[in-house]
Amino acid sequence: MLSVASLAPAALQARLAGDGLRLRTGRFTVRLQADMPSVAAGIGQLYGDYPLLQDCDFADFHLQLRRPRSARRWLRPQVRLHCDGYEMFQPMPLQHAFPMFEWGLNWCVSSRAHRYLIVHAAVLERHGRAVILPAPPGSGKSTLTAALCGKGGWRLLSDELTLLELDTGLLVPNPRPISLKNASIGIIRAYLPDAVLSTPVRDTSKGTVAHMRAPGDAVLRAADCAPPAWIVFPHYSAGAATTLEPLARAATFMELAGNSFNYSVLGAPGFHALGRLIEQAAGFRFRYSALDEALDTFARLNES
Repeated sequence: MLSVASLAPAALQARLAGDGLRLRTGRFTVRLQADMPSVAAGIGQLYGDYPLLQDCDFADFHLQLRRPRSARRWLRPQVRLHCDGYEMFQPMPLQHAFPMFEWGLNWCVSSRAHRYLIVHAAVLERHGRAVILPAPPGSGKSTLTAALCGKGGWRLLSDELTLLELDTGLLVPNPRPISLKNASIGIIRAYLPDAVLSTPVRDTSKGTVAHMRAPGDAVLRAADCAPPAWIVFPHYSAGAATTLEPLARAATFMELAGNSFNYSVLGAPGFHALGRLIEQAAGFRFRYSALDEALDTFARLNES
């Protein structure tokens, strides 16, 4: 199967501007249409390893990034996001088009893929066992995720959405670019000098945003599920000592349910899936400030 990298930049941009590009990420296929050079550049830079499907192949989601036909097309230009013909979100400045695609695809998965229990969390695997990292924005989750898969030997399954199969209890990969914000962009540039990062986009609702390309191995192994072994709630605190403290199962259950997108939608199947996950995976609170110490802590956890 051809990959996105098989398209020359001009051909990639033409396909996006025309009938669209069918892109597979894990178990989902998105058809993306966009006539913005910044989107074509972002797809070419960050999605080169991903399978490129044919125009006749089924797509789970149909996303269109459009510039308005009004004066906004030229005066303080904007972009609008449509999913299956319906507009999503408020219009954003044109320079926010690529992050808008990433956020829109996250929304599609989290609001529609109810065959999984979906948790707002990163998930990585090493030596056949996976760790789930649920955390609110600003906790250092994505910074830690980038370091773990970029230098720590962990395979990226997802940076934003943990997908738990209801029947098997396995974690389903959905590897996509890692979203870095504000100070974490510079931290990861310095810590992982060979990592591929997109050009930072300023003044978004989340501050300055850049995306880090997912490791090629994570993309190639997007069909390989993993059993959960740990649930670690990370928190970055400047100057803090590195600590990993066990968390009671009841507290782990409640916090994980609070981080789930569709726990209440699923009802009893969601309750049973979450209960089984808590029985399989040990819970911890993790505080850190130094990435090297964080990686050492996770290496020891993986050896236990």
